[in-house]
Amino acid sequence: MSIDDKPVPEIRVHPIRNGTVIDHITAGQALKVLNILNIPNPSSGVISIIINAPSVHGIKDVVKIEGRELNLEEVDKISLISPKATINIIRDFVVSEKTHVHIPEVVDGVVKCINPNCISNSNEPVSSKFTVSTDGHKIILRCLYCERIISEDIGDHLL
Repeated sequence: MSIDDKPVPEIRVHPIRNGTVIDHITAGQALKVLNILNIPNPSSGVISIIINAPSVHGIKDVVKIEGRELNLEEVDKISLISPKATINIIRDFVVSEKTHVHIPEVVDGVVKCINPNCISNSNEPVSSKFTVSTDGHKIILRCLYCERIISEDIGDHLL
C-alpha cells in the first residue's frame, strides 16, 4: 500500500535463464557497473537495471545480464566502487553460485593515477599500481609509484 492507501502496482523484472545478477550495488553506481562491463555493446543480451531499489539494508542498485558471466578483473573493478556487492551466477533460472566481491590488496592496470607527473602516466611501459585499503566506510587507493591517494569518485578513474 502507498501512503495515501491506494494500492501500488507491482513491477517485476523477468528472471534470466543464464547469466549474472550483480546485487547490493551501492545506490547510484549501476551505470558505472555497466561502464566497467563495457555495456551496452552489440553482443549484449537482455540487461535489466534497477536503481535506488528499497532493501532491508537501505537503498541499492541491481544489474541483471543475460548470457554473460563476469571475469575476475571486472569483479575487482566492481569491488572498488561497490564493496558490498554480490555476484550471482544464474544457470537454468537458478542461482548456481553466489559470491561477495572481495576488495583486492593491490590493483594493477585498473585505475589511472590522478597525478599527471606519475611515471604510470608517462610514455614508459609501466602500468598503474595501487594498494587498496579502507577507512571503514570508503575505499582508499594509494599509488605505488608517487603515493598519490584516490578516495573519491574511484569509478571515474577506472581504466
